[in-house]
Amino acid sequence: MREYAREGNLWASGSYNELFRVGCCWHAVVMRTYGQYCPIARASELLAERWSIIILRNIVILGCRSFNEIADGAPGLSRGLLSKRLHDLARVGVIEIGPKADGPGSLYEPTAAGRELSEVMVALQRWGSKWADLTPERAHPGVVLWMWATFFLDRDRLPRHRALVRFDYPTLSGPGSHCWLLVERGEAEICEKYPGGVEHLVVVVNDPVAFARWHLGEITWGDALRCEAIEVKGSRALGRALPTWHRDHDLGPQPLHRDEPVPVAAPA
Repeated sequence: MREYAREGNLWASGSYNELFRVGCCWHAVVMRTYGQYCPIARASELLAERWSIIILRNIVILGCRSFNEIADGAPGLSRGLLSKRLHDLARVGVIEIGPKADGPGSLYEPTAAGRELSEVMVALQRWGSKWADLTPERAHPGVVLWMWATFFLDRDRLPRHRALVRFDYPTLSGPGSHCWLLVERGEAEICEKYPGGVEHLVVVVNDPVAFARWHLGEITWGDALRCEAIEVKGSRALGRALPTWHRDHDLGPQPLHRDEPVPVAAPA
């Protein structure tokens, strides 16, 4: 009876012990539960931890596979917590962790259960677009640039010659207040440090919310320029060309790994 009462208290407090394997050893961890049979409650126990949905977005929707790729799309998430969340998601069966074939490190792949979450992501995207306000604290311009440059640049439209574009963020301070987009041989990369060479264009993002709304397709580049949310200095030809590099957001992201299609549009 005493053991039963102790177990009952654990359930009443919303937690219970579960064994899981790490290497050749078994460890007991405290699992939180709502104590409800409802499928929404059961799914929330597995997926509703802080950062889990963002990590799953990066893996399931954006096609991130390495630890660094996933981390790049989750600024503000510590590497220690990212590691914990990845192992939590593997334990509940929505991702699987395997070794890289060509070197050290791991690869993180969605399971069949994880791939089915793409439908959940699309539903969250639609709901968030309609009901969740886009505020300045949710519109870090560096994150917008990362999402655009990594997944929404139409590489067929990029110049074949070298082009260097600096992005300035006056609303921020410190090292993160500017970065560079380097285009070479039809490819593009974001540089946090000056990569050298001539800066052909400078884009000043005065209003990060407007920059995010442009990326989402809610306003045009011309609208952002007219209200001075964005200023462009330098090569006029490059300034006119830059917004045309934007892949239509409704088409969804380009695969991060070109041999792996991404099936649905990415939530922003």
